[in-house]
Amino acid sequence: MKNIKQELKELRNNPKDVKFVELCKICEFYFGKPRQTGTSHRIYKTPWQGDPRVNIQNYKGKAKAYQVKQVLKAIERLEVEHGT
Repeated sequence: MKNIKQELKELRNNPKDVKFVELCKICEFYFGKPRQTGTSHRIYKTPWQGDPRVNIQNYKGKAKAYQVKQVLKAIERLEVEHGT
């Protein structure tokens, strides 16, 4: 089983080939449970308003590359602002 840091490294190296369920696990680790589910989108709450947003979409079992990049930016911002 990979840890979160290893998974983040893999996301940065290849944002085009990310399983949706893997990205959901990472988002839930950093942002908690999604505030919207039940559709093709999952929206996670962030401690700031606006970008980077954490809104991911399941597209044939994969996450969209631009959304993976948004998640990575949000995690970076979270780590900078909260010193983790």
